[in-house]
Amino acid sequence: MRRCGPPAARCRRALGWLANGVALLGLAPAMAQDIECKGAAWPLWGTYASRFVQADGRVLESSVEPDHSTSEGQSYAMLFAVIGNDPERFDKLWQWTSSNLMAGNPGERLPGWLWGRGKDGKWQLQDANSASDSDLWIAYSLLEAARLWQRPDYREAAGLMLKNIESTLVVNLPGLGKMLVPGPEGYVLPDHLWRLNPSYLPLPLLRRLAMEEPAGPWTEIALNSVEMVKAYSPQGYVADWVGYRATAPRSGLFVEDPVKGGLGSYDAIRVYLWAGMTPATDPLAAPLLARLDGMSRSTASIGVAPEKVQVNSGAYEGQGPFGFSAALIPYFQAKAQPWLAELQQRRVEQALNTLLDKDAAAPGEPQYYNLMLSLFGLGWAEKRYQFRDDGTLKLSWETSCTRAATR
Repeated sequence: MRRCGPPAARCRRALGWLANGVALLGLAPAMAQDIECKGAAWPLWGTYASRFVQADGRVLESSVEPDHSTSEGQSYAMLFAVIGNDPERFDKLWQWTSSNLMAGNPGERLPGWLWGRGKDGKWQLQDANSASDSDLWIAYSLLEAARLWQRPDYREAAGLMLKNIESTLVVNLPGLGKMLVPGPEGYVLPDHLWRLNPSYLPLPLLRRLAMEEPAGPWTEIALNSVEMVKAYSPQGYVADWVGYRATAPRSGLFVEDPVKGGLGSYDAIRVYLWAGMTPATDPLAAPLLARLDGMSRSTASIGVAPEKVQVNSGAYEGQGPFGFSAALIPYFQAKAQPWLAELQQRRVEQALNTLLDKDAAAPGEPQYYNLMLSLFGLGWAEKRYQFRDDGTLKLSWETSCTRAATR
């Protein structure tokens, strides 16, 4: 039985693939179109949401902490609800996020990143520090939901969030310019040192925010995010975290992160994903991809992405989980390496079949992260969504549904 109060963090619903088109056979065209427009055409999202999204809109198991939820899980689910044309679930996701992570005030509070039951037994926000990538994805998803479903209230909420993000998280780095720090607290260190996360800055997302706010910092941040990868990917790999040190009032340089070092792993894998999904016509797409050749070489060598890479030496170890393979599908397509993309896609599909059939992940694998990366990679490969040059979503359902995209 599915319980939907806070203790439902490990509730279960029977899994299984949704029928691929079988339910549409024999139906009148108008009825079939109506079913498709309700999101039934994306089986993986329907299966994921039925298991991991509570009726009240809370995403389950997005944290390694038992019974906790994160702003990342909420933000990604909101995006997938847009891609899957699932407006009812989107609204519940947003309302839960706003009420529980932002105290119902998107103009004053950025989403706290961790929510759950504390040691005192109370269900509440456990860490109010925000994660800027989730903040951006939430604002982005609100903007796209407003555009696609004619919801001006979503656009208003996104605008309030963006003003808050700009005033709280955008910094001016000496010798570089505008940049986004990962959160309000803990990322500006003594001795004029900042900690940055390359995976927090997808180019298509920044393009969409720049379209919404042409006078905002987003175009400059997009340029500087690519400069970061170019400056600190010596062997063609990107690190999970990168430091930036000021050397004078008007100069500075990218350096190894003082906390995590030069490791590239579970955060960095998303940089290859975002780079692969960036339209080839974007002027920053080619230089970004050109700087990320290391992952292509190592995956071609061992067949799967390495789990951990030391970016300064290029040494790598372990095999990444199948979510890493999902993240690399767009990357290999963009690099004109279709055989490597097909190899990764087969691995993902086989792993998903096993996982969903048995209702269990392989030991030690991050189930939530694997599934989220699979939704990103497979959804893109199946052309359920793509990004336009301005960062807006090009969706498979736009031409068939009555809620056609207008702005």
